[in-house]
Amino acid sequence: MQGYIINLNKVKDEDLIVTIISRGNLDTLYRFYGARHGTINIGFKIDYEKESSAKSTISRLKDVIHIGFKWINDYKLLKLWQDFLKLFHKHLQDTEELGDFYFELLDNASNIWGTQNPKRVAIESYTKLLEQEGRLHKEMVCFLCSQEIQENEISIIRAFLPTHKQCSHTLGINKLALHELFFNKSSLFLNDKEVDRLWYVLMEGL
Repeated sequence: MQGYIINLNKVKDEDLIVTIISRGNLDTLYRFYGARHGTINIGFKIDYEKESSAKSTISRLKDVIHIGFKWINDYKLLKLWQDFLKLFHKHLQDTEELGDFYFELLDNASNIWGTQNPKRVAIESYTKLLEQEGRLHKEMVCFLCSQEIQENEISIIRAFLPTHKQCSHTLGINKLALHELFFNKSSLFLNDKEVDRLWYVLMEGL
């Protein structure tokens, strides 16, 4: 099976506890340290097998093959990708059965990460995630004061919740650009400053 590594924890003698989003599951597996093992890291896409053991409650990660991205050697792209995937561990850590959505979301993002602005890819992907989870607030009502936002600029806080600029005291984002993002999952009309603001909000957590 294939999956994306979203977390690594070192245990004794360089062994690892590895958390992987696969198609339909969140796998937490044990990987024994060995000289013949290739290096794995957060963000890597791997092909792997699970081996159950009667002696342990956690299955073993084995037969790992790294499935590389075309952009894997670009440090800046890899760092942004790893920052993005780390968010999924905290968000999903108490979940086991995921369905296919999260794997396909990361698959689609990884395919265009090196050809488009990766922050835009992440923001568009996150908007799809919010909608999938029923948390995308398309109604322009301020989360802090519960009043309709009639201004042409809207401030966004964690989980992409809309607020008045005067309520949250954060950077305003063009209302039409935000509408395009929320309804069509496109960052086309966001300028780079607005993209950086939404990336910062995204890094606060899914």
